Amino acid sequence: MGGTRSVQVVAVAAAVVVLAGLVFAYFQRPDGTDSGQYGSDANLRCGTTVCQVVIGKSVGRDLVELLTGTGGGRIRVSGESGPFIFEMTIAESGATVTDKSLLCAEAPVSVCLVRGEHGGKVLGEVLVRKDGTWSRAQAAYLSSAGYLGLHDVNEDGTADVVSAQRACDGQCNDAFVQVFSALGANIGCTTPAPAREQLAGWPTPVPKLSQLRACADS
Repeated sequence: MGGTRSVQVVAVAAAVVVLAGLVFAYFQRPDGTDSGQYGSDANLRCGTTVCQVVIGKSVGRDLVELLTGTGGGRIRVSGESGPFIFEMTIAESGATVTDKSLLCAEAPVSVCLVRGEHGGKVLGEVLVRKDGTWSRAQAAYLSSAGYLGLHDVNEDGTADVVSAQRACDGQCNDAFVQVFSALGANIGCTTPAPAREQLAGWPTPVPKLSQLRACADS
């Protein structure tokens, strides 16, 4: 038992990285539809080039869009909550952003997960809309076993971040699922399985709350 907990401690430490800062600006773009709108935005730069709209999703009366360029990206929100722009940290880290990179769950506290693959891992960041205002969750997420998604595991009405992790600091095939509250708290981990494909529900390994236990002594 002690060995299992110790290898999880290493993975937990690697999975959540406190962001150095949050970059936030305003940009006016009246638009209330779901994104079938792709193309460039000459008024906004992502890295060294003009931003290209990759994907967008409606969250209530807001539109959340991912924009990328060479060496960078942005997350743009427009609509009823007011205009916001956030730097896309996963794009700056080299993650590949596609039309599958944006997941959103509308609720009284709405959550959007931005995810992309880089170096065989999945990187992620989260935006939260609470009391009519969007903000960035103060954590970055990493899945070392190829799955990062949104599901309300603890059934509190707000989507949680679900991440598949390799145990043993990636030096063995064992894998487990780690669940975080989108508001920051670590909810728990599942018991490791001999391989990620043996995680319950793979390739969408979403555990029940009763299957989770503490990931580390702290």
